[in-house]
Amino acid sequence: VQLQASGGGLVQPGGSLRLSCAASGRIFSINDMGWYRQAPGKQRELVATVTSGGSTNYAGSVKGRFTISRDNAKNTVYLQMNSLKPEDTAVYYCNADVRRFSWGGGMDYWGEGTLVTVSS
Repeated sequence: VQLQASGGGLVQPGGSLRLSCAASGRIFSINDMGWYRQAPGKQRELVATVTSGGSTNYAGSVKGRFTISRDNAKNTVYLQMNSLKPEDTAVYYCNADVRRFSWGGGMDYWGEGTLVTVSS
């Protein structure tokens, strides 16, 4: 299973970006999907998660500015980021809890990360 993230880049404060992450490979189903980020010198932190049923959870620092969504048919998760701040600068990683077979539980998979830089 591979997760391929895209959509990062340089944006001015107050701007917007949309990240995408597509899962591919042998996939029976995907449970939770999410986005995490790691800023320079800091630990990786949760940004947002979404269940297969569409329930969402956000870090307090992004609530009201970021929106996570998913397309189950495409095994893809999105992160719409609005009103970006310099403190949102980080490498953003996507995560998916993937069931590869109809039996057994899920396993965690991570994308390689995409850099988001918020700067004027």
